[in-house]
Amino acid sequence: MSQLNIAVFVGSLRAASINLRLARALEKLVPEGVAFQYASLGDVPLYNQDHEMDLPAPAATIKQLVADADGLLFVTPEHNRSIPAALKNAIDWGSRPWGQNSWTGKAGGIVGASPSAAGTGMAQQHLRNILAAEGVNIFTVPEVFLQYKEGLIDDDYQITNEGTRQFLQGWLEGYVAWVNKFKN
Repeated sequence: MSQLNIAVFVGSLRAASINLRLARALEKLVPEGVAFQYASLGDVPLYNQDHEMDLPAPAATIKQLVADADGLLFVTPEHNRSIPAALKNAIDWGSRPWGQNSWTGKAGGIVGASPSAAGTGMAQQHLRNILAAEGVNIFTVPEVFLQYKEGLIDDDYQITNEGTRQFLQGWLEGYVAWVNKFKN
């Protein structure tokens, strides 16, 4: 198997984001030959159609990251029962201009963590709808609605609960197989 490049989109902009912790923990669990490349969403200006023919550099960087990726991993919190604005903004830029949608045909996976027992279920459903409209092939089973509790991921990004680690390891194995199925 050749190197798989996974573009990772963490929806939270917070430095202490639990979803960034989750992404870093997942990165430690991926098999050899899989590399994560993290998107920077905080410096992407709000989408404005007036600028889509001359993309702002941060938006162009997002489009290139997606173009170069074999797979897409979305690690998102839930903001007001939906996805964070920064994540939606990146998706909007990546889909434009018309006829140059960077998302189409890519293999994607969605996970998320929240202190809530419901995890990020509503945000993930909204994200699935958005990504389906953009032509992303989403890995759907099993879903990962992780309830985050203090200490679940230590300072070295190791998952401390064995059952959770095994579940996420299994999810990653399925996700990597999914990405390989759609790899160009």
